[in-house]
Amino acid sequence: MTELKPAPDLARAASRPYPNDDPAYRDARTALLAEEIELRRHIERVAAQRRALPPGGAPPQDYRFTDQDGRDLGLADLFGRHDTLITYFWMYGPQRALPCPMCTALLGGLDAPARDLAQRIALAVIGRSPVARQLTFARQRGWRNLRFLATTDDDFPRDYRGLAPDGSEWPALDVWVKRDGRVRHFWGAELGGTQDPGQDPRGAPDPMLLWTMLDLTPAGRGTDWYPKLNYGTAA
Repeated sequence: MTELKPAPDLARAASRPYPNDDPAYRDARTALLAEEIELRRHIERVAAQRRALPPGGAPPQDYRFTDQDGRDLGLADLFGRHDTLITYFWMYGPQRALPCPMCTALLGGLDAPARDLAQRIALAVIGRSPVARQLTFARQRGWRNLRFLATTDDDFPRDYRGLAPDGSEWPALDVWVKRDGRVRHFWGAELGGTQDPGQDPRGAPDPMLLWTMLDLTPAGRGTDWYPKLNYGTAA
């Protein structure tokens, strides 16, 4: 394994002033760069630990879904030619006039790269509303690449943390693998409810380009900001 150089040394070597930087700013920016390097390394350590997970549990039943062509599909069918599947259960049940704004922000960021992701994995967006209703909203947002499915009952979201006993919906991002024809759960977002004081949940919808971009700004995410769907109603 290649020995990594100390982050402060890398930062000092890479740090270059912008026009009219004063020394105090450049020193602070170099110190921050060292922390950014350490964060990047920690993210990769976490990713490596995730990749090394043993197989998770097999689904307890043959969950059924309906696609935009009205076909009845099982979870195994959603893999297509791939051995890895990512599902995102979004908060757009039939009782909602509009889907969750945070789910919308996440899916908006996924729509463009969905075509590139399809080279390596299968990706499916699952909701409790009929597919036609989901697609109507998707087309209003200009989405063209995501694949939408509807649950035929509530067993899947209940079992995989998308639907609470009181009927509340939650976003649920899950990764599945198929080995020798058998589907196993590989990873699911479990950060919800673990946030530190003053932090947002950073659960299933994270990491998000939305938050990442705001984190680059002086004001950050703020304490009361939430995306809004400030236009008409979906069908």
